[in-house]
Amino acid sequence: MDLSIVDLSPVPDGGMAREAYANTVEAAQQAERLGYSRFWVAEHHGMADTLAGTTPEVLLGHLAAETDSIRLGSGAVLLNHYSPFKVAEIFGALDGLAPGRIDAGLGRANGSPAVDRALGTERHARNPDEDHAEKIEAVVSHLYDDYPDDHPYGDLEIPRSGEEPPAPWVLGSSPSSAALAGELGLPYCFAAFIRPQFAVHAFEEYHEQFQPSQLGGGIDEPHGMVAVNAVCAETDEKAARLRAMAEASYKRMERGVVGTTPSVEEAIEELGGVPEPTPATLDDGEWPRAISGSPETLDGLLEQLADRVGADEMMIQHVVADHEDALRSHELLADGVGLTAR
Repeated sequence: MDLSIVDLSPVPDGGMAREAYANTVEAAQQAERLGYSRFWVAEHHGMADTLAGTTPEVLLGHLAAETDSIRLGSGAVLLNHYSPFKVAEIFGALDGLAPGRIDAGLGRANGSPAVDRALGTERHARNPDEDHAEKIEAVVSHLYDDYPDDHPYGDLEIPRSGEEPPAPWVLGSSPSSAALAGELGLPYCFAAFIRPQFAVHAFEEYHEQFQPSQLGGGIDEPHGMVAVNAVCAETDEKAARLRAMAEASYKRMERGVVGTTPSVEEAIEELGGVPEPTPATLDDGEWPRAISGSPETLDGLLEQLADRVGADEMMIQHVVADHEDALRSHELLADGVGLTAR
């Protein structure tokens, strides 16, 4: 199974952005050694005291210098905030820094009204799906130099490495984003740690709407990935204790407290006890927002979820307060699914 990681650059308790970024670099280097396929970084705004991952384009440039072979990408660049040409220039520059190993993960999301005003973003597009599709097509056309000579953008050039251009991915957490990816004929990554209840429907839409792409970087057959919140430990019981942090964080978000990560002890207290271990076999239709387990248990769970939607790859996201626990989780999981170390 191809397995990847998306990292949010959480700020450790009592730390600052520099510690968060140092942890992200260490996680990327470990992922490369362990044989993970991709390492993506996220874009969140207005909560940098807890999540330092605000500018994937900056962090990816640094990661390009600190890694050698793993694919690096955005999970995601929020395209509704930016000019497609500028986004293409950014990814072209990243390709020059890490030739042939950049993924251009393209998504969309609104923040708080204050965040959107500060970013200069119009919150109410007349036709958001059409607008998003046009922006994705524009980014891809710039990346692959696909504009005809007589097009107003036909003479515009972006930085290039001379190797394979950045691979475009459509990212989302809804059936509408899946349908858009299918119509464009691009790879699709679904964020099941946000809306797991839509995973099956989203992939049905992706496969039903898929059309072989005429875009550069497009594909002839559907290719999907699912990002899941998952944490691994030596035993199912130890892993369930770590999963308590994700469960408590989700409860906090329901109360409007966003971006915070409790310690294990705080999480267990807030939940009223340690969560039950994730069962080794999920019932039909059951898709938890977070899963946990030993290497063997998680290997089986990831296979079940991938088979359920016909995903070709899986990606791991987690909510773990302690950096060493996070690294250990990635190490155990790599062993559980049988990754080949580089």
